[in-house]
Amino acid sequence: MGFADLQAFLDRGGPVLIVIMAATFFMWALILERLFYFRFAHKQVAAEAIAEWRSRSDRKSTLAHWVRDKLVSEVRAKAEQNVQLTKAMVALAPLLGLLGTVTGMVAVFDVMAITNGADAKAMSAGVSRATIPTMAGMVASLSGILFTSGMDRTVNRSVQWVEDEMEIG
Repeated sequence: MGFADLQAFLDRGGPVLIVIMAATFFMWALILERLFYFRFAHKQVAAEAIAEWRSRSDRKSTLAHWVRDKLVSEVRAKAEQNVQLTKAMVALAPLLGLLGTVTGMVAVFDVMAITNGADAKAMSAGVSRATIPTMAGMVASLSGILFTSGMDRTVNRSVQWVEDEMEIG
């Protein structure tokens, strides 16, 4: 089990499977970037915003409310960076799988037209090109859904925590 097996799997799935693989790697790179951000950088960003808020002598004026909203908005923007792109990649994966299904079925119909349905082995290669990308797109999407929903909760909790720390009172 190694590179030859991976190459054989990619060949059976057709060219769309390579696109799905690249999109999945990109999606996971975005997910890992967000995980590293929240693990290593977000606390510093939030602490700086809170420190800037607490350094203000005036916290009750309309201007102070605007400053607070600006600080919270900046923290939210940094926390939500790439989250929408990750969700788009999660949504794209099954669509790419569907594209693989269509291209695989076109291959099956081509073989049927050429051989009048007499070459079952050639048709099975087309069916393989139709089903493998569908499966790969769904697996990629499901793996991403788990993390994007968790990412949404993490973003909301972290921004709410910053808002709570800056509570005007």
